[in-house]
Amino acid sequence: MKKITILALSSAQASSITGPMDVFIFAGVLWEVICGEQPSPCFEVTVASPDGKAVKCFNRLLVALHCSMYDVRNMDLIMISAITGNVIKWLERNKNIIDWLKQQYQSGTQIAAVCTGAFILAETGLLNGKTATTHWDFIDQFKQRYPLVRLRPDSLITDEGNLYCSGGSNAFNDLSLYLVEKLSSREVVVQCSKAMVQDFGRITQTPYASLNLLKSHNMKDILAVQRWIEENYMEAISISMLAERFGMGQRTFGRRFKQTTGDSPLAYLQKVRINAAKALLEKPYSTFEEVTYRVGYEDISSFRKIFQRYTGLRPKEYQRLFHQGANV
Repeated sequence: MKKITILALSSAQASSITGPMDVFIFAGVLWEVICGEQPSPCFEVTVASPDGKAVKCFNRLLVALHCSMYDVRNMDLIMISAITGNVIKWLERNKNIIDWLKQQYQSGTQIAAVCTGAFILAETGLLNGKTATTHWDFIDQFKQRYPLVRLRPDSLITDEGNLYCSGGSNAFNDLSLYLVEKLSSREVVVQCSKAMVQDFGRITQTPYASLNLLKSHNMKDILAVQRWIEENYMEAISISMLAERFGMGQRTFGRRFKQTTGDSPLAYLQKVRINAAKALLEKPYSTFEEVTYRVGYEDISSFRKIFQRYTGLRPKEYQRLFHQGANV
């Protein structure tokens, strides 16, 4: 059997500890029990914390553990749980974990990170020059702290052969099933998916993300532009009009806006309109035609293409997934 260690951390989302544990323990077991066959476990799972003591999760649940991380030996995979709250302060208080992870990797152990656990993995430097993903709300913070990592915020899972990351917190299911297949077989992951009634094979977290609008800067004139766009996105807006309104030359305005926010003025306006359209589509009785006009577009076909480019879904697909009046 492959040996898996779930690294349980203080302030973790509890399900990012217990969820992967269940998936790995059920692989080769639950389907067999359902079918009346002899269980054949694929994985030996250990839950460890840095000091071996019970971990207090973000929801204040105490999770009892098997041992300290220093007690585990000859692991095939370590999975880092997601942490909740101020990630950077957490890292400053738990530097010992970083050295331990680097040692394990150097000894041949693969490492996977759930959600914000990607910050811990990136802190080791092992992801430099490699791809990673994390929860969509932490994208800017991650990019600023780890500029050498090739962040793919749209991806639900990234695979660098022996280093893995997953997006939003509940993507632990997607990552765990992905690793079940990688460390065992396609047959086992299909059986596990059926037994747990859990889809696998999702590749993107884009439909779930609110498009990020960077405002953590001190450029007051650009912040004023951003606020105006967010309050007046339904109007006919052009770059030349914005530049004139805020007293800048068009080229200077475009350059400064992009340098400050990471988006061109047009891309920023599109993101604001997409966020507004998503909110409207989630309400009962909204049609995409109505939504298109309400967010400032006249060409429905054009906006449909823009919507799909940003969300990864056609408007009807998005509405089926998130509509408040959707049938259960």
